Amino acid sequence: MTRSIETLMADRSRLLGPNVSTFYRDPLHIVRGEGVWLWDAEGRKYLDCYNNVPHVGHCNPRVVDAICEQARTLNTHTRYLHEGILDYVERLTGTMDAALDSAILTCTGSEANDIALRMAEAVTGKRGIIATDATYHGNTALVSQLSQSNPPTVGFGLGEYFRFVTAPDSYRTPDPDGQAFAAAVEEQIAAHEASGVGFAALLICPYFLNEGFPDHAEGWLRPVAEVVRRAGGLLICDEVQSGFGRLGSHFWAHQKMGVVPDVLTLGKPMANGHPVGAVVTGAETLSRFRQGYRYFNTFGGNPVSCAAAMAVLEEIETEHLQANACAVGDYARTRLEALRSKHAGIGDVRGSGLIFGAEMVLDTESKAPAVEFTDRVINAMRHEGVILSKLGRHKNTLKIRPPMPFSRAHADLLFDTLDEVLTRTPLVA
Repeated sequence: MTRSIETLMADRSRLLGPNVSTFYRDPLHIVRGEGVWLWDAEGRKYLDCYNNVPHVGHCNPRVVDAICEQARTLNTHTRYLHEGILDYVERLTGTMDAALDSAILTCTGSEANDIALRMAEAVTGKRGIIATDATYHGNTALVSQLSQSNPPTVGFGLGEYFRFVTAPDSYRTPDPDGQAFAAAVEEQIAAHEASGVGFAALLICPYFLNEGFPDHAEGWLRPVAEVVRRAGGLLICDEVQSGFGRLGSHFWAHQKMGVVPDVLTLGKPMANGHPVGAVVTGAETLSRFRQGYRYFNTFGGNPVSCAAAMAVLEEIETEHLQANACAVGDYARTRLEALRSKHAGIGDVRGSGLIFGAEMVLDTESKAPAVEFTDRVINAMRHEGVILSKLGRHKNTLKIRPPMPFSRAHADLLFDTLDEVLTRTPLVA
């Protein structure tokens, strides 16, 4: 017998503890997925415009078959030799600049970012880290200190090692050439050096997704990369959300932004929901890390995980999903622009490929964030069978980030529904 929503919520609290996050005022009980669709326990179908974890589609047959075949054959850790991890890392790094030629496989993006920060210390001998003030990079004791959007209330006394710069905002405070952002980072580098902590690394998502994915021209990160390198630090790009062809124009967001990071971190979509993460870097940086740390991960890079991750790369290539992201993303922005001309609550439209959305405002002159309105829109869309979310400093930007097989027909359903919801939802309740 299927538990009721009320029973599920009570059991979650009893068994998993209080404050376990759920989406929406009326949480969903999802029981099945396929492609860009999800079904709840009552059989209702939802268009998934949010989840990037099933990157090549929920329950993708190629990935499922790869997992099953490898699980029937062998699954163990990397202290035994197996070819799968080598084949995968070679193919993965083949999508990047030649300077990024080696990797550590983990289970999560949080682990990957934790390792990346330790790599920075191993290479520079310093510990000072810089990030934006509206970001999220994971939940280990170390990287959780970076999450100013949801800061931890307890910690391990690590605050002196972290400094923050204001997240870029192309809508309210445009910085067309990235020079203002670079200057802000340079100021915090100087503060780290003056404190005696020293500067080790800048850690950013190169597309600034959690910050609201501001519109930046190609090459926008070059000035800040020059500042970081001049100071002797490492540029770490967290592509947990922005990579694997999602931007359409490029396979990786750092390529679009005109830089080659010293360290690249990956996670969520790597294996379509199977827990895989990675730290990709150059051979010298990896060697310095391994000299300084004895690192081993029991499950990272196991044969089943590598088979799933390889299947994702194969599916992206075979099904031309990056090209699909480019074409559908362009169409989605066109439809969003049309909605902006019709609905006063849409202040700005932005995105690239299958990351797109709109910032909701109370009026376009003051650009005052329509936070409560955005929440009502998202919950109304959920009841109309379309799943999306919100992000940004004020949590007023619609976050639309569907699985990569998302089509123009799916986009039409999304925007037709959004048009109806915006029409009947007042800006002020």
